[in-house]
Amino acid sequence: MRIQTRKIINDPVYGFITLDDPLLLRIIAHPYYQRLRRIHQMAFAHLVYPGAVHTRLHHSLGAYHLMCNALSELKNKGVPITAEEELGAKIAILLHDVGHGPFSHALENRLIGDMEHEAISILIMRVLNEEFGGSLETAIRIFTNTYDKKFLHQLVSGQLDVDRMDYLTRDSFFTGVSEGVIGYDRILKMLTVHEGELMVEEKGIYSIEKFLVSRRLMYWQVYLHKTVLSAEKTLIKIVERARELIEKGQAAPASSPILDFFLKAPPGELSIEEHLDKFCMLDDYDLTGTIKNWIFHPDKVLSTLCRSLIDRRLLKVSLRAAPFSSKEISTHRERVAGELSLTPEETDYFVFTGETTNTTYDPSDERINILFKDMQVRDIAGVDNALIHQTLSSPVKKFYICYLKP
Repeated sequence: MRIQTRKIINDPVYGFITLDDPLLLRIIAHPYYQRLRRIHQMAFAHLVYPGAVHTRLHHSLGAYHLMCNALSELKNKGVPITAEEELGAKIAILLHDVGHGPFSHALENRLIGDMEHEAISILIMRVLNEEFGGSLETAIRIFTNTYDKKFLHQLVSGQLDVDRMDYLTRDSFFTGVSEGVIGYDRILKMLTVHEGELMVEEKGIYSIEKFLVSRRLMYWQVYLHKTVLSAEKTLIKIVERARELIEKGQAAPASSPILDFFLKAPPGELSIEEHLDKFCMLDDYDLTGTIKNWIFHPDKVLSTLCRSLIDRRLLKVSLRAAPFSSKEISTHRERVAGELSLTPEETDYFVFTGETTNTTYDPSDERINILFKDMQVRDIAGVDNALIHQTLSSPVKKFYICYLKP
């Protein structure tokens, strides 16, 4: 039997993407990886930007493509990278998001308790490592930052990783938001390694500035858009209400036994290690089908929330720089309680507040270092340019209130 060693995939953003190793082909053919086809990259962004229906699989392949280009550029500059390290970095980026649950970040820490998707990705990689005879060992070490060449981990997860380069490029492409366009090809050309760490050549300063500005614009214009925020919070409220009903002994059957299992299991007591196979069968389809069914649920709160999400008649969202007063909140609560004949506890599902913060570039975190021609190294926020230092390194916090429209 002839073993396939090469596969070409036509990507709408980059053109042809080549997978040229039998192990890579085995990984992308695995059901755990194929599940990414059934998880939206941008959760509910398609409710605002109809074209934003791409998946985690699209993003994974795109990030892999950029990783290939980055490794090629670094090798051309004389950076020593072995074939084993190259394959390990490619596998690490292919699987970096494999631990995402339904609707990506929207339900993180909601269905399975306090566990980030990166931790689940590591669990999945370790399972695949056993299945594939230990061939993912280097990839796991790179992903967990325990490999001795730090720059390889920085390409997977860092301020300038190929993950961010792809999702900004891809998300701007599928949403049509041109503010998110970055010069990823220029950035890749400017990457270098100095003293074991990933850096950017001096000539790439302005491309990095554009990258950071694009991140800020995309966050407030797309990722934290009011409609997207409303839909994600509504989904969370739906899951919370379903669990509340189940805990009270009321029936709230999901459209799949897998989702039923996670809804009925107490999040804090669920061991994802023991139920990883179940988790890897969970995707957007389970939630979407269930929410459609719950439109007809006898519980008024659950059915109303589900219909608002399916029909895109979402809760109104207001954003501002200061917290909302108790009087404003009470006014909305009293009105909604009267209109829907709700108890004070039930009203909490239709009127609630919170806050959201975005920091485009945090110098206290891992830094974007610029390597100058005289071999000096400076943080991007410390170069002779005020843009990054004065604006993009400051966190922006906004308070929101979600409430049922009058």
